[in-house]
Amino acid sequence: MGDEGEPVAEIDVDTPQAARIWNYWMGGQDNYPSDRAAGDAVAAVYPDIVRMARLSREFLIKVVSYLAAEAGIRQFIDIGTGLPNMQNTHEVAQDIAPESRIVYVDNDPLVLAHARALLTGTSPGGVTTYVSADYHDPDRILERAARVLDLSHPTAVLFMGVMGYEPDLAVVRDIVGRLITPMSAGSHLVLWDGTDTGDAVREGGRKLVEAGGAPYVLRSPEQLASCFEGLEMVEPGMVRITDWRPVRRIGTTEPLDAYGAVARKP
Repeated sequence: MGDEGEPVAEIDVDTPQAARIWNYWMGGQDNYPSDRAAGDAVAAVYPDIVRMARLSREFLIKVVSYLAAEAGIRQFIDIGTGLPNMQNTHEVAQDIAPESRIVYVDNDPLVLAHARALLTGTSPGGVTTYVSADYHDPDRILERAARVLDLSHPTAVLFMGVMGYEPDLAVVRDIVGRLITPMSAGSHLVLWDGTDTGDAVREGGRKLVEAGGAPYVLRSPEQLASCFEGLEMVEPGMVRITDWRPVRRIGTTEPLDAYGAVARKP
């Protein structure tokens, strides 16, 4: 299911695109020379960006597992999903609860082109679909999501590393509010983003723009936490993504400039 009837815009291979740069950092193959050049420019001054990209997938796995296994969530809206990778939201949720329904939202033409293949991985009892939309249009997202989700039941809304592309925090808060307000009690918000917690990450942001990539606003953890106003934070609250229900690992444990949280609508 999905927006298959809508034309997919032509893919611009000469301009670095966020989803493809992120795919490159994660070790994927769905990227072009322009994306790799931009990714390398950032990594040259902020090598931890590669670790951040890969550990952000670990964060997704942890929070979706929590939502499906402990919070009982069976409906997910993953906004700005990016290119398919290992352990996508629907795979994690449906492995725990096969009846889970997942709506992916993105406006990148390459992401939408890959979405058709993504849909083949859904479980027999669940639903995986996608919506071609920008997160600046919450009404469209809700209208399309309501075609396959029952929004009178608890739903998780995920913004995984994408809100930095909106420069105005007030707009970010408005988008989040317009999507969460119609949701039923027991729904959850998940949001993480890169933060302005180090000099190197700020330099990486400047290099990204110099290389032709879209500007990414690095905010403070306190600014990100303000997006959860009126919601009940799930422990441990707004923390580095590696510190949210941390797992033991071999290798560097240097802190990441990326914070996130999960919260419940009362």
